[in-house]
Amino acid sequence: MITVKINVLRLDHRQKRDARITTHVCLTARAFGADKGILSGEEDTKLMENVRDVVKRWGGKFKVDYQKNYENLIDEWKNNGGEVVHLTMYGSQVQGVINEIRNSPKDKLVVVGGARVPTKVYKQADWNVSITTQPHSEVSSLAVFLHMLFEGKELDKEFEDGEMKVVPTAEGKRVIIKDDPDKG
Repeated sequence: MITVKINVLRLDHRQKRDARITTHVCLTARAFGADKGILSGEEDTKLMENVRDVVKRWGGKFKVDYQKNYENLIDEWKNNGGEVVHLTMYGSQVQGVINEIRNSPKDKLVVVGGARVPTKVYKQADWNVSITTQPHSEVSSLAVFLHMLFEGKELDKEFEDGEMKVVPTAEGKRVIIKDDPDKG
């Protein structure tokens, strides 16, 4: 698995309208191997607490933070030597650029859009990456991109220090609860 830092920036979160989709962006980022989710737009402490609770219960080191002004964040990221990958249906096809992105030794900030992505984000990005050229969800774009970036190895990722763990079974549900292996 690649060893660079992967942070995911969710642009222009709107607390009342976007809570569910932004939560899913964060959960997808965590489950598919990213290190951190960063929200911009409206601050949503309840959403961030919910994501932190998932990390506590299910394990891992995923972090979630808030930054009101994403422009400063992108500038700082690039000034510190990181690269920006903007997921959009208007970019280069992922299958044509994923090896270049994966082979770069620099930390990545993966940007997923909000209501309307400003032109400046397209210009600041090192890669504008298309996950199909059709309208669909930023959650699905993020999942496909991270899956291709990690070459599927994220599917075997172990999440340490969680209170709960699913045991895969062909039928039924089995969850091991820490300190009580008989539950589930």
